[in-house]
Amino acid sequence: MRIWDIHPGYLNRQSLLGEHRELHGLVSILVNGKKGYSQHPETLRWVGYGWALKLRHRALVCEMQLRGYEDKSPVRTASNRGAWPSVYIDEPHVQFELLKGKYLGKENGRIPFPRNAQELWSQHKYSVLARDPNRYKKIGRDVSGQQISFDALCVELVDVLRTPPAEGGLRNALQHMWGYVSEVPNAAHKGSVESWSLKKLLIMTQQNVKTSQQPYLGHSTALSELMVWL
Repeated sequence: MRIWDIHPGYLNRQSLLGEHRELHGLVSILVNGKKGYSQHPETLRWVGYGWALKLRHRALVCEMQLRGYEDKSPVRTASNRGAWPSVYIDEPHVQFELLKGKYLGKENGRIPFPRNAQELWSQHKYSVLARDPNRYKKIGRDVSGQQISFDALCVELVDVLRTPPAEGGLRNALQHMWGYVSEVPNAAHKGSVESWSLKKLLIMTQQNVKTSQQPYLGHSTALSELMVWL
C-alpha cells in the first residue's frame, strides 16, 4: 500500500491508477473498520486525516482526467479539515528516487523527474504563484542563488501544494499560464479571459497545451492540481 506525497503528475499510468485504487482501499479501512492493512504504516499515518485523503484523491482524479481517464468514485471523508499528516513513509526526495528505480525501462509520468532544484522549481512555479506571490519570489531567489537544497525544496513544495489558493491567486496564475498558449494555431476558443470562469480558463489552457504540445506548461504541476480547488 502506498499513498505518495509528491505530485501525481510524476506517476506513470500504472502507478497513478494503482494509487487511486489503494487510496479507496485505505478509506474503506478507516471508515468501515476493516482489518486488512489496518496496522500498515501508510494506513496509520492517515488516521484522522479524512479531509487530506479527500484532497489527495481529488489531486489524483484531476491528473487522471487530464490524461483522459474518468473517476466515478468520490471520497467524502472530511475529518480534521486543513490538516495533513506530519510524517512521511519516505521523504519526498526519496520518493523521486524510488520511482526512478521503479520506472527503469518503463514509461514515465507526465512530468519528467527533476534532475536538480532548478527543474523541480520550474515544474512547480505556477502552483506556488497561485498561493503566494511573495513566497514565489523568495523560492525563486533561493533556487537561483543555490540557497536551498533539492531535498529541502521537495518538502517545501509538497507543503505549498497542500495549501488552498485564494481566488485572486488562482486567477493570476491561470492568466499567466494562458499567456503561453492563447495564440496557439487551431487552438480552443480565443475570447476574453476576463469573462471566463476560473474553471473554464484552466480547461481552455489544458486543451491548448495538448494542441500545442507546449513542454513548459505540459510539465507543470499546476496544469492538473489547480483544478482541485475549482
